[in-house]
Amino acid sequence: MPVKIRLQRHGKKGKPFYWVVAADVRASRDGKFLQKLGTYNPTTNPAQIELNIDEAIKWLHFGAQPTDTARRILSYKGVMLKYHLEGGVKKGALTKEQADAKFAAWLTEKEQKINAKKEALQKGKVSAKQESVKAEQAYSQKRKEAIAAKAQAAEAPAESSEEGANETEV
Repeated sequence: MPVKIRLQRHGKKGKPFYWVVAADVRASRDGKFLQKLGTYNPTTNPAQIELNIDEAIKWLHFGAQPTDTARRILSYKGVMLKYHLEGGVKKGALTKEQADAKFAAWLTEKEQKINAKKEALQKGKVSAKQESVKAEQAYSQKRKEAIAAKAQAAEAPAESSEEGANETEV
């Protein structure tokens, strides 16, 4: 039975949410699957991915072919790297400890990149909020000045007309 690791769509219209599944090629996109490997939520930034790495590697060993998007997700979470390192261990190119150390180092580096991106996004939101508040305050100040100038202009002709009325009465 040919097996693919692919995405199965869930969620509402316009709000996609996917399950990463191992499924028979002949099954429909959202139909029967063999095993759920994880979830993928593309609506968050950065995308939220939960994945069982060991089960995904098991299916890759069984010969499951990931689709393009599933391959990107597996690569992002380190499944493809770990699968590659396990191949090196089988061939004798490296030991299990070396492979685990490389994978752990890669995971920490990846986690740092993700945290840096989250912090940058958070700082961007805060600075955008501050800029909008400053722009709103500047606009409000200009508006107050315009209203004050208009009030002074209205008072000046009224005062001159009162002075003119007083002079004619004398």
